[in-house]
Amino acid sequence: MDVLSDAIAAMRLGLPHSAIRDKYAPWGVHFGTHEGAGFHVLLQGSAWLIPDAEAADGRSPAEPVALGPGDVVFLAHGFGHALVSEPGVELERFGLNPDGTWPEAPPRRPASVTGEGPSAVLLCGAYRIDRSCAHPLLSDLPDVVHLPARVGAHGSVRAAVELLGAELENPQPGSDTIVAALLDTLLLYILRAWWLREHRDTEHPAGWSAALADPAVAAALRAMHADPARPWTVEELGALGGLSRAPFARRFTATVGSPPLTYLTWWRMTTAGRLLRAEDTPLRVLAQRTGYTSEFAFAKAFKRAYGVPPGQYRRTRAA
Repeated sequence: MDVLSDAIAAMRLGLPHSAIRDKYAPWGVHFGTHEGAGFHVLLQGSAWLIPDAEAADGRSPAEPVALGPGDVVFLAHGFGHALVSEPGVELERFGLNPDGTWPEAPPRRPASVTGEGPSAVLLCGAYRIDRSCAHPLLSDLPDVVHLPARVGAHGSVRAAVELLGAELENPQPGSDTIVAALLDTLLLYILRAWWLREHRDTEHPAGWSAALADPAVAAALRAMHADPARPWTVEELGALGGLSRAPFARRFTATVGSPPLTYLTWWRMTTAGRLLRAEDTPLRVLAQRTGYTSEFAFAKAFKRAYGVPPGQYRRTRAA
């Protein structure tokens, strides 16, 4: 599995959620803050995306975004926001149920609506994410990623949207599995489109858009993700990209944001957290799979990373 796919698999919790919504002007929907990420695709009509007055972490809000047919917006950090036909309209509230499940999608055309068709059609989706192991490449993203509809641009994103929309419009046997797979596919296409755009449009790209495009750094990342249990050295990782130890370490730290072996430890712990959530594998085996020679050393490193012992982490996540 590549670095981007690995990162998404490590963070995601449960199945994603999606629905198509018909909206009749004037309309407005507020999406509350949640531990996840979400996207909206405007299939028809026009709309505004308006971030909440203050982001969940106290940062200044992003600017309102005008949306046209085919536009895609992705909100990586779960901040509250509204989608409206025009600023100032009354807002319908949408959020998770008290038990943490997704609410049922509203009917496409409410019984109270008569006459003309919808003024806008939205395709909305959301992903549950474990922020305790959120990959730093997600932190690189702005509050709102806007992919405007342009001829010839983001073809893979458009194709995934069309397939997803078709399955949601006309469910068939197997649709539940297909929709979940398409939502994961769309997420990866959105992230890829943003990073490629950042690398292309920025004279000196930094962060993960630079790391994934740097052959030496990307080779080291792929190696660590493919075999986190191996006792990698900085020399070995640098050699994969044809660099000596010091130049490689400087380049890796500048783009990824941490030294190579610090990132390796972080990835081992992230992998351990994912395995603890998904499997009943004994801790001794998990220690071996993440590069630790003993269960004690693994448990000590895990508690340092997560604040709780691995056994308690597993029980809490299962509950």
